[in-house]
Amino acid sequence: QVQLVESGGGLVQAGGSLRLSCAASGRFLNDVYFMGWFRQAPEAEREFVAAISASGGRTYYTDSVTGRFTISRDNAKNTMYLQMNSLKPEDTAVYYCAAGSNSNSYASTRGYDYWGQGTQVTVSS
Repeated sequence: QVQLVESGGGLVQAGGSLRLSCAASGRFLNDVYFMGWFRQAPEAEREFVAAISASGGRTYYTDSVTGRFTISRDNAKNTMYLQMNSLKPEDTAVYYCAAGSNSNSYASTRGYDYWGQGTQVTVSS
């Protein structure tokens, strides 16, 4: 009922930057959600990256990306972004956009109800 579509992934050199986008449609047009980004490397568990409140007033980051990544949203465009700077090879993963009805578990996959299909980010050394 809520559709999330990521874009902006690709192959970049270590130290480079990428900007991921997540476009929302369906029920998202009628309801307000907190949103987040997760990533998953091959044979690894899905990992929390960043989250943002419904209004965009509060943001949260996992320690490994703090100071390098910035999460933001433009509710008028129903779009969320993840600006990734100073990328490292260990950032290589499939990145997923997610949306949830409350923010009690913003760093857990259980806090989210809807997920995008994922976009591949590969950082070469």
